[in-house]
Amino acid sequence: MDHEQYLQVYRHSLAHILAKAVIELFGKENVQYAIGPQIADGCYYDFVINRNITNEDFKPIEDKMREIIRRREPWTRKEVSREEALKLFEGQRFKTELIRDLPENEVISVYYTGDDYVDLCRGPHVENSQELMGAAFQIRSVSGAYWRGDEHRDQMQRIYLYAYPSKEELKQHIKMIQEAMERDHKKIGAELELFMFNETAPGMPYWLPRGWKMYQALLKYSREVQARHGYREIAAPLINNKKLWLISGHWAHYINNMFMVPGVSGWLKADAEIPGIMENLMDQSAEPKDVKIVAGSVLYNRENQDTMAAKPMNCPNAMLTYKRKNRSYRELPIRYSEYDVLHRKEKSGQMNGLFRVQEFRQDDDHTFVMESQIESEIADIISIADEIYGTFGLTYRAELSTRPEDVMGDIEVWNHAEASLKKILTDKYGADGFEINEGDGAFYGPKIDLQIKDALGREWQCGTIQLDFQLPHNFGLTYQTADGGTAMPVVIHRAIYGSLERFIGIIIEHFKGMFPFWLNPLQVGIVPIRSEHNDYAEKVFNALQERGIRVEADYTDRNMKEKIKTFKNYKDPYILVLGDREASEGTVSVNIRGTNKQVQNVPLDNFLSACGKLNREHSLELADQF
Repeated sequence: MDHEQYLQVYRHSLAHILAKAVIELFGKENVQYAIGPQIADGCYYDFVINRNITNEDFKPIEDKMREIIRRREPWTRKEVSREEALKLFEGQRFKTELIRDLPENEVISVYYTGDDYVDLCRGPHVENSQELMGAAFQIRSVSGAYWRGDEHRDQMQRIYLYAYPSKEELKQHIKMIQEAMERDHKKIGAELELFMFNETAPGMPYWLPRGWKMYQALLKYSREVQARHGYREIAAPLINNKKLWLISGHWAHYINNMFMVPGVSGWLKADAEIPGIMENLMDQSAEPKDVKIVAGSVLYNRENQDTMAAKPMNCPNAMLTYKRKNRSYRELPIRYSEYDVLHRKEKSGQMNGLFRVQEFRQDDDHTFVMESQIESEIADIISIADEIYGTFGLTYRAELSTRPEDVMGDIEVWNHAEASLKKILTDKYGADGFEINEGDGAFYGPKIDLQIKDALGREWQCGTIQLDFQLPHNFGLTYQTADGGTAMPVVIHRAIYGSLERFIGIIIEHFKGMFPFWLNPLQVGIVPIRSEHNDYAEKVFNALQERGIRVEADYTDRNMKEKIKTFKNYKDPYILVLGDREASEGTVSVNIRGTNKQVQNVPLDNFLSACGKLNREHSLELADQF
């Protein structure tokens, strides 16, 4: 086995040991055990137990696991009939349900650990518990989970286990987890007063003054980069009629994730009260349930057709913007960037701080190109990704996502699109420089996903480049060719940040709240030592603000150290301390974030120039010489 296969067998076997330990501790009559798969850093097992598992139970469970491993019990695989399996797990309702749901021709296998524990499992597993003697494991947590992920089914207790082949690997992993907890964007976001959530708008962040300043800095930088590459920004309605989503295909493929605005109720006579309706009655905006005939009159369901939906994506609006007039090949490529608010409905259990929200913005773009322009345009998009991710000190890898099961359009068109993207990636990164993610494309076309890596080595999917031959067809988009004919443009959907909310969550954790100067919500804090220094402090404040530097000042009569501490808690990059000498000489004394260093007697103009340079160059490091 290779290392990854070994880890899977090792962790899956420990899941069985975990289940056996729980049964021995709490009694088989008190435990319903469900499933126990391996996961990226260990395994878990789901139970229904006659009492709540608490932190105090962790050590007894771990000790019992070690005791079981020391018994050096053999593991025996056995294939059984459906009837035998049902008898083996009589009284275990989750195992019984799984068995009954298996296909008729399925080979049913069970694994015995010793003589007194048996589990329904395909395997493979270790041959003897002694192979787990060096196991390094630790219970991570216990949480609630629904049977088969269905909130209407049994609520279970899920016990998570860290599991590594050596104590050193386990120790390093726990250290990384602790570091991740310290970097938790929800914790840091609250401490820095960046954003908040409220139950009245689940999964929809409130951006507080500091957080909104950072949000705007991200937007400004994105707009600056895109302007240099020929992008033009548009904005479109946030709520659109059902007809738009029927044309785009979202109504059929994405309706469960859309927020609906019901239309006006009532049936109207189609031939009398809605001019022209007979000609348009059976177009793609109408469904059979929208029309009925009563006493010889055609009635039209106003409620269904007036239904609106908050947009989950910007794509259809960009299609209409392109279609508003005739186009020539000379105009292409046309690049429409867009930062409109989007809404996507999520299950409550899936929402997680800024990482999974129901309201967000994207640095979206829809570029309309001729097929001959695809390669050069995507190369330019990748150069934008290189620049933007490099500005944050982030590295990334590319991943090609191919045709999913639920798709629109002709298979040959899909094959052509996938081949085009594969060639682009091969030319850029080499044949082995990217990964292929089978079946994870969008329903309208294949895509390139850009997976960024943060300071802890974790990967996040942010950027995406999607090639689309379907929406232009759905919306009837054309352009005039050089020979006077017509052709259909190809659409490239593109985002680099992806969701700004999610990206902000990632960089909060990446920088641990200590953002680069250009991005920090407020860049300079001003501390006049006494009230008589407030006039000079105001002069410094105005000079900074005139240069576009985000600054705050504390003019209160609080103690100087208290003022400095407040700004330090907000992780402001520079704190200026102003007293008699600074006021008389036109200088500033600069406290630099993350150090105990104070640079004194800095001419104000020098400090202004240094701040301006940091903003212009989007520097990662703070200047410490002025």
